[in-house]
Amino acid sequence: MNAFKPHLAAVADYPYSKFDARVKLDQNESPEDFPAELKARAVERIASVSWNRYPELHAEDVRAAIARHEGWPEEGVVVSPGSNLLVLALAEAAASVIDTAPAFPYYKGAAVASGTPYRAVPLGDGFALPTAGLLAALDAAPGVLFVPNPHGPTGRLFDAADLAALGERARARDALLVVDEAYHAFAGTDARPLARGNPNVAVLRTFSKSWCLGGIRAGYLLASPKVAAVARALLPPFCIPAHTGAILLTALESPGYVAPLLARIRAERDRLLAELWKHPEWKPWPSASNFILVRTKDAKAAHAKLLAAGILVRRQDHYPGLEGCVRVSVGTPAENDALLRAAFSS
Repeated sequence: MNAFKPHLAAVADYPYSKFDARVKLDQNESPEDFPAELKARAVERIASVSWNRYPELHAEDVRAAIARHEGWPEEGVVVSPGSNLLVLALAEAAASVIDTAPAFPYYKGAAVASGTPYRAVPLGDGFALPTAGLLAALDAAPGVLFVPNPHGPTGRLFDAADLAALGERARARDALLVVDEAYHAFAGTDARPLARGNPNVAVLRTFSKSWCLGGIRAGYLLASPKVAAVARALLPPFCIPAHTGAILLTALESPGYVAPLLARIRAERDRLLAELWKHPEWKPWPSASNFILVRTKDAKAAHAKLLAAGILVRRQDHYPGLEGCVRVSVGTPAENDALLRAAFSS
């Protein structure tokens, strides 16, 4: 259409296909819902909100609560309806977007949508971080570099020294390293110290995974005040609805439910890995996240076999280097048992 910018002809839908299944292990969601007691408290809070009034301009009350929880200056916190919108805002602001391949598809999607020059550097052997290639990319076209740690979709955990080296090169080139910590709680890692000491490093986090709030759609950026101001300016005003804010405040006031959940998920992840290693044909990769990447002889066939048994996983074989791969979210013990029965059935 002549109404649209020419580069938008290359924009594609987010690569997700919906299937109905009894056991849903395809989107790395929490296997447990937000605690019932907190849900009831959040509903009461929502009922007390004036629905005829706009929410706060930039979710100032939620920002303050996140700042207290994370030990971060409030002026460096940006809240959005899902961390994807922060990826889009940073891509729109970026002179270029640098990424690894494979990786979370929306880094590229946001760059394409915003018409920002994009470059991906392939992962190394065993999905190692291509540090030398990323350093060279920052030299060639300084911009915003997205590095998820743990990495999606592989589950690989990168070395802190490599992230520090990328951060120093970002500082030298006046670029920005964004460490996407969507899954950091499952690994016990923390990029905040790196970002505190380097204004050219920012940390992206989400409420979707360890907080059990995937359906609420909320994420946040921890950055220098200068970076935060740019990201905030590119988000729509009043973008955190009043009901979302009420739920987030309730969670942030009572975060104690998260640690026991993380322990349960880590234990189930390790159990799944140990059992899947016994499979005669499938090869699971070690994971520091709440999902496991599994290489099969035929991803389409493996996906269909599991789906026929009522188990939904995510195909990943469309990514370079992930031929034959499916991704399995860690579910409840019962869901994981069902997955294992289906995987080992003849």
